[in-house]
Amino acid sequence: MRISVIDASKRFGDFTALDRVNLDVRSGELLALLGPSGSGKTTLLRIVAGLDWPDDGQVQFDGEDALSRPAGKRRVGFVFQHYALFRHMTVFENVAFGLRAKPRAERPGETEIRRRVDKLLDLVQLRWLAERYPAQLSGGQRQRIALARALAIEPKVLLLDEPFGSLDAKVRKGLRRWLRNLHREIHVTSIFVTHDQEEALEVADRIVVMDKGHIEQIGTPQQVYSNPQTPFVHEFIGESVVLPVFVQDNQVRFDGRPIGIVPKGMADGAATLFARPFDVTILPARAGDADLKGVVKRIHGIGPARRLEIEIGNEQASRTIEIDASRSRQWHVGQAVSVRPEQYHLFPDRL
Repeated sequence: MRISVIDASKRFGDFTALDRVNLDVRSGELLALLGPSGSGKTTLLRIVAGLDWPDDGQVQFDGEDALSRPAGKRRVGFVFQHYALFRHMTVFENVAFGLRAKPRAERPGETEIRRRVDKLLDLVQLRWLAERYPAQLSGGQRQRIALARALAIEPKVLLLDEPFGSLDAKVRKGLRRWLRNLHREIHVTSIFVTHDQEEALEVADRIVVMDKGHIEQIGTPQQVYSNPQTPFVHEFIGESVVLPVFVQDNQVRFDGRPIGIVPKGMADGAATLFARPFDVTILPARAGDADLKGVVKRIHGIGPARRLEIEIGNEQASRTIEIDASRSRQWHVGQAVSVRPEQYHLFPDRL
């Protein structure tokens, strides 16, 4: 099922949740809507589901108007953050609920319902819990049952709203891998909402980064991480070292002096330099080079890398940045260092 959102806008009083949003979701893909609270991602998901309507614009399923159909006619499965399982029903009955609720003419017989539910419980690897109640399950198990219930109606589209948001980090990580593998098997067009960058990068085929009712960038996880198109995307996806700089005479300056970075054809004026902490080289301070100069203020971290907090600039324009450094070289607090971004993005400041 291909989904097209065309010039969709949605306002709640004076607040604009969506502002002329355009989006194409490819058939069979797993798409992440990623952004901070208030970015419009859940509003967009609810409009696709038929739980809300846009003030302007269109939603199409395979080229046909979806807004003319109520939610129950869109063949959409919806998984909520807090499971929404019926506490008085067993796992089996929760999964079977959507099938039993179908109009009589469309409702399968009991034998077929049992076959489908058993198959879905096998799919989510929880058939052994069929006779238990939701209160007897872990959070991760309840979320997998909620997903099985959404799949029971054989949806053309699967929508997930912060599906792992209420779970602890270890459970979330396991369920992310499980969802990725499950999607490869069922291949249903799926959209999930998250504010967790790691989750989107690990699970999605493509990521839609949203902010303040707009789409900032759409691309594969590799594209949005390695080639962010706006300052917001760079800061929101992964960690960033951020420096205010000035472009002048084909040089990038910080603290009034050139820092050996090419402005790549950017016009003169204020700009912001972005780099990933692991894309910055740290060396003992060297006289006469064009690198950033700084002093190590703190060293911390575990594992193969350690994190150095380095203060750069003078008292009027000082800034502390955090850089990843290999444990193979010894550093100490108070040491003077040179800092050089090897990979970076430069964006002109907006007026």
